[in-house]
Amino acid sequence: MNINNFYETERFKRNTTVKSIGTQGQQTLFDKKVLVAGAGGLGSGVISGLVSVGIGTIGIIDPDIVEISNLNRQFIHTEASVGKLKVESAYEWVKNYSPKTGIVIHKTRIEEGSDVEFFKDYDLIIDCFDSYKSKFILNKICIQIGLPLIHGGVEDFYGQVLTIIAGRSSCLNCLFETPDTQAKRTIGVISPAVNVISSIQSMEAVKFLLGFDDLLVDTLLTYNGLGQEFKKINLYKKPLCTGCGDF
Repeated sequence: MNINNFYETERFKRNTTVKSIGTQGQQTLFDKKVLVAGAGGLGSGVISGLVSVGIGTIGIIDPDIVEISNLNRQFIHTEASVGKLKVESAYEWVKNYSPKTGIVIHKTRIEEGSDVEFFKDYDLIIDCFDSYKSKFILNKICIQIGLPLIHGGVEDFYGQVLTIIAGRSSCLNCLFETPDTQAKRTIGVISPAVNVISSIQSMEAVKFLLGFDDLLVDTLLTYNGLGQEFKKINLYKKPLCTGCGDF
């Protein structure tokens, strides 16, 4: 996409009117590639947020299919999508909403030892996985290959966001030293809480890609939907961290 074309100029006029973005910032967003890890609840909000601000290429990784129980929060999927791969359903949504956005889908599950060479094609990774195990594997991969990661998690009425800069900042393992990644349980989650966290992740992505300061680096932002409260918790990079201690 090119900001000098009439279509892009008109579609993203409200973005470029923001003084700290302007036409140069918008072109920067057009030129960026972001990988969204998970096309579920958080992924729905993040994908729509990234497409709306004009990220040029969005990768989506998810091996799962759409189920009817997903539809209380995964709004880029419809009842007609039930039984389809989530990445294919997400692809259709993006192309209907923004035909010029580049979309790359990865129909794979991230496991220990997975081939993730394709991660290097992206400028930023956004954690929208709903699996505790997958989140920590993703955290480790991004640190090892030196890619920035925006973590998000949500449960019930609560959520959290943390931006991780490989080799510089604290990571998920600094927060949870010995996570029980083998635990399997079905969590409750309400759509408005998911939308809040995915919106914050999308905003962090825009700020990072445009080189803005005041990211949630070494800062865990928590959200309490019942009390409508946000809190910031300062973190630090632990020298002996099992995730980032050697990086």
